[in-house]
Amino acid sequence: MNVSDVDRAGAFWSAALGYTRQPHNAAFLVPEGAAGTRLHLDEDDSTHLDLWADGEADQRAEVERLITLGARRVDWEYPEDADFVVLADPDGNLFCVIA
Repeated sequence: MNVSDVDRAGAFWSAALGYTRQPHNAAFLVPEGAAGTRLHLDEDDSTHLDLWADGEADQRAEVERLITLGARRVDWEYPEDADFVVLADPDGNLFCVIA
């Protein structure tokens, strides 16, 4: 994921996803206490993440939680039946929270 500040992005995405930063390379985030997909933060790549929530109430709560961590809402032209909310992380990377 493209970021301008690995430390700031690492703090945000660790809190947002419940991941921890690997001690030997802080640009790699891994799930706490379990095997799973690793997130790599760097200055050259760009990725769009979809975060899944368990229904609309969980989606609303997750969007608000992510905003308190530093995400912001993005103006987006949503279809009438949209089940997603577009946010940007502190570096402006877009991602969605899907119900």
